[in-house]
Amino acid sequence: MLTGEKVYKALERLKPIVHRTPLITSATTNRIVDKKVYFKMENQQKTGAFKFRGATFKLMQLTNEQLDKGVITASAGNHAQGVAYAARKLGVKAMIYMPEKTPMSKIEATQNYGAQVVLTGSTFQEAYEASAEKQREIGATYVHPFNDYDVMAGQGTIAMEMLRQEDRIDTFVVPIGGGGLISGIAVAAKHVNKNIRIIGVQTERFAAMHDKFHHINPTTSLPTETIAEGIAVKEPGELTIPLINQYVDDIVTVSEEEIASAILYMLERNKTLMEGAGAASLAALFAHHDVIKSRHCGIIVSGGNFDIDKIPLIQQLANKDSA
Repeated sequence: MLTGEKVYKALERLKPIVHRTPLITSATTNRIVDKKVYFKMENQQKTGAFKFRGATFKLMQLTNEQLDKGVITASAGNHAQGVAYAARKLGVKAMIYMPEKTPMSKIEATQNYGAQVVLTGSTFQEAYEASAEKQREIGATYVHPFNDYDVMAGQGTIAMEMLRQEDRIDTFVVPIGGGGLISGIAVAAKHVNKNIRIIGVQTERFAAMHDKFHHINPTTSLPTETIAEGIAVKEPGELTIPLINQYVDDIVTVSEEEIASAILYMLERNKTLMEGAGAASLAALFAHHDVIKSRHCGIIVSGGNFDIDKIPLIQQLANKDSA
């Protein structure tokens, strides 16, 4: 199971390995939302995203026999790089299945870390199913991007680290794909202080966890493409759903246009590049700040692996948001 003690153990194990990423503030942002906002810059983490934490802690738990057989996973990009880099550090072979439309920057980075990349399917789910079939064939250890307690514990170290950097944080706003990040953060934060609120964010186009949380039956078929491909997960994890139901206080959604506006805002105001998934939390704060009751709000900037070729699209979407 996932416990606060397990996350604390992960924090101690990972301390000499991961970056203690900055926690920054912005007077302009504070004024806009009438809150003190703290950005946890996991876009400056090794491999450019928080995923390195969970992947590394997971591989630390494997036996030598398991490591000898190699590891395999599926990912929209950031988990791929986290697993690939962690595997290289341990001298372990890694095979990564990625959707065909994964940004080239993420594909090349994963390959540069030494992993074998297999492009298949149009979504994470299709890549995952192909990788699961391959895992049964070769017997490698599967390192799931979110449906794994060790991975969640590694991600949860972000919350404990943030609370050591700023102990007044009363709310965390966290992007959700399959739910591994928010599960780890929620368990960790409420282990430290049970009164801390946890708010999840999904893109409207991939809102499976939001719908399950709010007992909504989706009635429309939305496009399968999003600028937040890092959280484009159609089926949330079986292990994460109960944790989210127990520890998360609310889940909201944001539009493509709101995400694009958040990307440009941080680029212009703070000279910081966020990928779509990494911008979701800030987008939610701007869109829902009137109902987010917080004085000291922690925003998880989960990643910065952005495909520069998409800047014109981001500008176009942001213009629609401001129109």
